[in-house]
Amino acid sequence: MVTKLKRGSLVHALPEQLENSLEAGASDPRFPEYIFKTKGEILETDGDYAFVKFFVPTPPVWLRLDQLTPAE
Repeated sequence: MVTKLKRGSLVHALPEQLENSLEAGASDPRFPEYIFKTKGEILETDGDYAFVKFFVPTPPVWLRLDQLTPAE
């Protein structure tokens, strides 16, 4: 069953979806480990993108919804 990601959902980033993505090519392709290992909260969505705040002292980031998975 696919869980719909929406505002307030807790998520992790999927490394296999970010690897070789447009987002990886647009900047440094080395993503920080915290986006894969710590929980983030979706603050806002816009089309296929989510604005995610990870629970570390860093600014939120926009990621595609297919690059995220629900956190347990």
